[in-house]
Order: sequence, then C-alpha cells, then structure tokens
Amino acid sequence: MLASSPVRYRAIADERVLHVSDTGEFFASGGDFLGRLLAGGATPADETFLVDRGHMVRREEPFWGTARLFNLAQRWSRTGGLDYLILVPTLRCNLSCSYCQVSRVTDKAQGFDWSDATLAAVMGFIDALPTDHIKIEFQGGEPTLRPDLIQAVIERCERFEHKQFVVCTNLQAIDETLWSIFDNEHLYISTSLDGTEATHASQRTGERTTIFLENLKAVIARYGPEKISALPTIDPKAPPAIDAIIDTYKNFGLDSIFLRPINYQGFARKRHRYSRELDASWNAYHRAFVELIIERNWEDRTRILEETYFSICLRRIFQPRADRHVDLRNPNPLGVDYLVIDHDGTLYPTDEARMLARSGVVDLGLGKVGDDWKGETWELLNGHCSNAFDPACERCAYQPFCGKDVIDDLARYGTIDVDRTETAFCQRHLAIFDHIFELIYRGDERVNYSLSRWLRLDGTAATFGEQAA
Repeated sequence: MLASSPVRYRAIADERVLHVSDTGEFFASGGDFLGRLLAGGATPADETFLVDRGHMVRREEPFWGTARLFNLAQRWSRTGGLDYLILVPTLRCNLSCSYCQVSRVTDKAQGFDWSDATLAAVMGFIDALPTDHIKIEFQGGEPTLRPDLIQAVIERCERFEHKQFVVCTNLQAIDETLWSIFDNEHLYISTSLDGTEATHASQRTGERTTIFLENLKAVIARYGPEKISALPTIDPKAPPAIDAIIDTYKNFGLDSIFLRPINYQGFARKRHRYSRELDASWNAYHRAFVELIIERNWEDRTRILEETYFSICLRRIFQPRADRHVDLRNPNPLGVDYLVIDHDGTLYPTDEARMLARSGVVDLGLGKVGDDWKGETWELLNGHCSNAFDPACERCAYQPFCGKDVIDDLARYGTIDVDRTETAFCQRHLAIFDHIFELIYRGDERVNYSLSRWLRLDGTAATFGEQAA
C-alpha cells in the first residue's frame, strides 16, 4: 500500500503540470498523468515512478517514511542564537529621497543619534552575545554621519572569531576617517545605484549624483567590486530601460543586481501610494530583466550576471539551506537570530518593523536594548511565523520553497488576516516561481547555463527538471 501521495500541483508552461511533494521534490507531467492520480487510477508504472522519486512511500517500508520526515525537516528553517544585528546609530540623513523607506530626518536635526547611555547599552548587549560569529549591518538615516559610533562598535567586536560588518551608505561624502573604516578587511559596503546617472539623480532627490558616482568609482578602484554591493530601487510606474541598468552595473564591475520595487514604507507610503500593490507590469518587468541577463550570460561567458532575488528563490528550490534570506524562511521566526537596534535604543524584530513604527502605522517595538525582548509582542508575532497551516499555502505547489512575512502584510493591509493569494507577497512569489519552473523545463542550454551558475555550479552539461511518462 502507498502513502504520502502528492497533493500539490500547478499548471506551468507548455501544458505541463508541476507536481511538488511536501519535501520539495518535483517533476512535471502531462494532464493525463495528473488525471490518473486524481481519479485513483495510477498505473503500476506511475506508482513505481512516484516511489522512486520520493513522492510516495510504501507502508511496508518504514525506513523510507523516516527518510521522508528527515527531508521534510531539512526544508524547515532552523535558527541558532542571536548573531546578526542591524544597528541604527543615527536617523539623520543628508538626502531626501522620495522613496525613503525610513522617514529619516535632516542631517541638522537634534536628538536622533545614539546617546552615550544608548551606546553603552549597545556595547553591553554585544558583550553578552554567546556566540563566536557576528554580522552587524549599519543602517540609518545615513550611518556614516557618525563614523565614531561605527568604529566603536567594530572595535568592540574584536573578540568574535568570525565577524562581518556592512555599512549601508549613500556615498555622498568620504573623508580619511571613513576610508580608514572602509579599509577593514571584515567590512563591506552597500549602496544604491538606481541605473544611469539621469535615473539615479531623478529618484534620489537632493543628491549630488556626480559626487556619488565619483565616490563609487573610487571605492571600487580601491577595493575591487567584491567589497561592494549595490541595488537599484525601481519605480514600477516608470521603470528604467533594462539594458541601461544592466550596462550601468556591468560598467562598474558589479555582477549582482538586486531589483527592488519601491517599498510601501516610510515616505513612500505618502509619495508613492501605488507601491502598496505590485501589479502584473512589475512581474513582466522582472521576468524580462532575468531573460535579458540569461542572454547576456550566454553571449559573454567571462562574467556571470544575476538578478539577486531570482537567484535566492532558485536556491530555495535546489539548496534550501544555502542562505538565511529572511523573506523566504519557513518558519520565519522574529527576534530570535537577528534584531534591530534603533537610534533611540528600541529593539525591533526587523528593519521593516522599525519603519512601521516610524511611520506611525503600528509599534512593534520589543523594548529597549538591555531589556528582555521576548515578551507579548514577540510571542504574538512568532505565533504566525509559518505558512505551514495557512489554508491557501497548504494547497500551493510552491509552499516548500516559499515563506511568510507578517511584517509586510501589516505594512500593506494593517492586518495579517488576509487571503494569502490576495497579498502582494504571494502574487510576487507566484510569478517568480512560475518563471523559474518555466526556465527549468524549457530545455535550453543557454538557460541551463545561467541556472547552473546561479546555483554556484560550473555551468557545464547542466540539465534540470524530470518529467513523468
């Protein structure tokens, strides 16, 4: 007798049907195969195929049932101790970008930097972390307005055996103090590059774009592109030409392009109200972007370009434990292995939660640094951190690869009690995973080359996607 029949399926390109088990194993078939399964008329050959691929288990062979449970457990995210902090030493910024997610304050404002007491509490917090690994991301505002605080934190982290620091900066001004901080071998720089100079200048109001570009060139010349990450923020209503973005990044030696639509947070909630939802035009733009990168990679195999978020989703299918990208973890626990410490010492479960509080939408603060943050708010959020029991998700073929972001739902809808299929999160990821599986079963060596390289393989003789008879 057979058990664990696959129940998740979805129509994909070329009249194929994708079947996905709860452990993430998948294959494609024609409609006839699905019809036989649903009607209970699977042939012996069908059953053998399903058993061999792990979609069904013979009850008289309990070993394979145990193996299935192990594979299922491997799909679920497991978190360790707290080892990732997002620190906001100042909310002040020397720009006023229309799509600012944070609702920053001007660089002359008073009372929006860490006080001496907050700095001391942050240092004590770091000292108490029971780990030898630490990653710290400096956010803002513009954190480089307080290089002294950045340097103080870095020096305090000397005890950690493995450490990484990321400074998120607009690169508007770099002096000798900042250069000395950037020289740290454990430090990386993250910035925004929205496309061509004209596009960048039009979106980042108040910025001296020429100075930014010169500073970006100087940083890359000094350290190489490996130390730098950049992302373009895209206005879905007026996206720049895809070629122009790719060429700009390629000319700077940057191979990873993390397309980010304007986020419905901070100032963008007022200035770009339409960013609350992402319609089909955004999905079409993202799809065209990936397709063009695939063409570019085949034409010039000396460099591999990627759209970063597409690659993250791809790795969720084939390498579920390859990264900790929190948008797609399942379960996605909050305030467990990473925390945000704001400019006033308030702890938040995510950076987006900080933005919601700043915008006056909902206060998800967990207390002040040094407090016990695992209180009522923490428990309430983590009671809804998995897609495992959502009725819509349970029927979805992509559930094993997808995650849940309750903060995003709160930001857009003011509640988490929304039909999952109606959310921007769901619709965006359905489009991405549809595209991935279409590419997997396209049978094109040019496509397989990029998929392989995005999976960090060598790209030779790569084939993807099994099909049932």
